[in-house]
Amino acid sequence: QVQLIESGGGSVQPGGSLRLACAASGLTFNWYAGGWFRQTPGKEPEFVATISRNGDIEYYGDSVKGRFTISRDNAKNTMYIQMDNLKPEDTAVYLCATSHTTGIPQNANDYRYWGQGTQVTVSS
Repeated sequence: QVQLIESGGGSVQPGGSLRLACAASGLTFNWYAGGWFRQTPGKEPEFVATISRNGDIEYYGDSVKGRFTISRDNAKNTMYIQMDNLKPEDTAVYLCATSHTTGIPQNANDYRYWGQGTQVTVSS
């Protein structure tokens, strides 16, 4: 059974930082590209970042470029996203996902396995 479990969410003031982790089990992690999405009530998941299978290629959504950094440790079956200079508009449930497609997919439909999400709230 494939499981993706996010951790590290919480509440932070504007300008602060958080590091989310996504622990994967039940799959050969380095066969899959990894991605982070975020979702607010009533909206479709928004692409945040993606990383290739071996971690050598990253791609970011325009709204987080220069502030967020995605990474992965295939030996630990874990993916991360470092979020710096957080803004109130970053408030959302953050979900990790894995994709069997090659490259760095940005479309949620290209992702097969999803975590349950972790809440990030940015507020003063």
